[in-house]
Amino acid sequence: MTFNPGSDISGGKASRRGRGRTTGIAVGGGLGIIALLLASQLLGVDLTGLLGGSGGTGGGTAEDTELEQCLTGQDANERVDCRMRGASASLEDYWSGGGAAEIGVTYRSPQDLILFTDQVSTGCGQATSATGPFYCPPDETIYLDVTFFDELESRYGASGGSLSQMYVVAHEWGHHVQQVAGILEAAQDGQTGPTSNAVRVELQADCFAGAWVANAAQTRDDQGVPLLLEPTRQEIADALSAAAAVGDDRIQQAAQGQVNPHTFTHGTSEQRQRWFTVGYEQGPAACDTFRAGAGEL
Repeated sequence: MTFNPGSDISGGKASRRGRGRTTGIAVGGGLGIIALLLASQLLGVDLTGLLGGSGGTGGGTAEDTELEQCLTGQDANERVDCRMRGASASLEDYWSGGGAAEIGVTYRSPQDLILFTDQVSTGCGQATSATGPFYCPPDETIYLDVTFFDELESRYGASGGSLSQMYVVAHEWGHHVQQVAGILEAAQDGQTGPTSNAVRVELQADCFAGAWVANAAQTRDDQGVPLLLEPTRQEIADALSAAAAVGDDRIQQAAQGQVNPHTFTHGTSEQRQRWFTVGYEQGPAACDTFRAGAGEL
């Protein structure tokens, strides 16, 4: 998705964090230890760094730095870190400007979107790049090592592209909307499987991401300038490719050579694409995956 070159993205909530020591904070809020261990084993992604612990492996304390060079839409078109700041500006404008109201939620902003390298201390404990992008409910912050985008293409077969990258951020922002709405806490039951709450949470976040994409060209900076241009067919295809790349079935097949539906935690590639499309075509009010029957999910 292409940013309007003259738009102002400086209001985007994003910062860069250096390496730091673990805080020793245990997993809490919307994340559970069992769920993290299952996801690590089944999805081929190391999430156990989120379990925290005492002592640290990094040098010194973490330092936040603003993305001072990321000021315009042109910067976002040229640099991936600036693209993340621009995406956050657009997502904030969409959800605070009416998106959340469509689903009856009183919106509040996430604390931050943190871009990190190698490892990071969070309200959920210590995480590494192997964790992949994630939302931490206790500190209401999104964490992302942008090298994940390369892995999304090389390891998981996504087509790449700017909207493929922004879909990832929009999905995690969707988890924040769920946090504000009380959905994350209510859905935690430790179950897995094709119709589990875990899968419904992830598919709803995909649906919320699609709703934002459909409205992204209407989001504006503080001066009223549109932040983004209308997505092209190819850009929508890129987002759908990213959604498919992280389906349970595709990841399990690649990691284990077989698919075990009873262990699903995120949904199949087909489901993730379909619910993204539901949000894109029908808006966030159509994203209630928890009311969908087994045959509709």
